[in-house]
Amino acid sequence: MKSIALPLLALFLATSAYAAEKPSQSFLKKAIQGNYAEIEMGKLAQQNGQSDNVKNFGQMLQADHTAANEKAADAAKSMGVTPPDGPNAKQRADYEKMSKMSGAQFDRHFATHMIADHQKDIAEYKKASKNADAAGDYAKGSIPVLQKHLETAKSLGSRRTSSR
Repeated sequence: MKSIALPLLALFLATSAYAAEKPSQSFLKKAIQGNYAEIEMGKLAQQNGQSDNVKNFGQMLQADHTAANEKAADAAKSMGVTPPDGPNAKQRADYEKMSKMSGAQFDRHFATHMIADHQKDIAEYKKASKNADAAGDYAKGSIPVLQKHLETAKSLGSRRTSSR
């Protein structure tokens, strides 16, 4: 009996660990945390931003990432993933740092942060979009919106440099 039980237990533990580490599931968790972070940053931009362009972009982020999070949460649930309920620790730290800024300083840091963040996100979403599952479908559908956010963030940065 023991000779059968141990290999079965080992197989069960190995498949459980593998299931927990599926790239699609990991992607969805990170995407949901990222959406929560962008929603909060969008709200912060509306409060602490100086220019109307930054405030308007904040509104766009809040609306688009709220909608994206609903789709990501649905995809996660369909794959048996419990969606996270907020941003990760690094994202919370970034928010805390930005929340201490206002005016032109906030606008500069916000534009730079959004460019870097959306460039990284687009690369991760393109990779995930190759998966033939709910995570891949979510990623594919999200790339055009992330692209629009990146272009908007870049235009904030170029407006800033052109107005010096």
